[in-house]
Amino acid sequence: MAHISSDCPLCKSPETLYFCGDKLRDYLCCECCGMVFVPKQFHLSPEDEKAQYELHENNPEDKGYRRFLSRLVDPLVKRLAPASEGLDFGCGPGPCLPVMLEEQGHSMSLYDLYYADNRALLAKEFDFITATEVVEHLSEPAKELQQLWALLKPGGYLGLMTKLVADAEKFANWHYKMDPTHISFFSRQSFQYLGQLWDCTPQFIGADVIFFRKPQ
Repeated sequence: MAHISSDCPLCKSPETLYFCGDKLRDYLCCECCGMVFVPKQFHLSPEDEKAQYELHENNPEDKGYRRFLSRLVDPLVKRLAPASEGLDFGCGPGPCLPVMLEEQGHSMSLYDLYYADNRALLAKEFDFITATEVVEHLSEPAKELQQLWALLKPGGYLGLMTKLVADAEKFANWHYKMDPTHISFFSRQSFQYLGQLWDCTPQFIGADVIFFRKPQ
């Protein structure tokens, strides 16, 4: 497979290097923000991407899935004012996280490109926004994350859940990259870049939860 060059989809730097490759696609790494990404020529079509999502089984009654999401829900609830208004971005076909937050007294709106494409929500403001196992699917993370940041009220929280890139050796055998819909892989450096852009410090909770609080 010929090595591909491409600008970083997060910070737009042209300083990207070949990171690794497999039989399906190449992976590049940005020297400036630490993002590892799949060049656009290897992205799935919208039809094929949705077909992959149809294979996911996210049942709100699944106790194991609730435990998984609680890694974001529990620390987020501790930070929120009572009866806050939130948006779950990329909610998927079986939203569970919104149910968990509504059980805690918060109101939730749902947006998903394929399953809840309510564009009017993207013109509102929210006290908090969640995106669990979403950012790794973004083809234009700079544009899409900036859009979410603009929807947050001052003092509001953006809560993300995604697995972080370690090093090239671990990445080469990482199960997380084998999902063909996973195209944007963030490192701690990538989120620190966003923190500088947004004038706030990312809060890393455990292995894969990241909070940003919008300055007041």
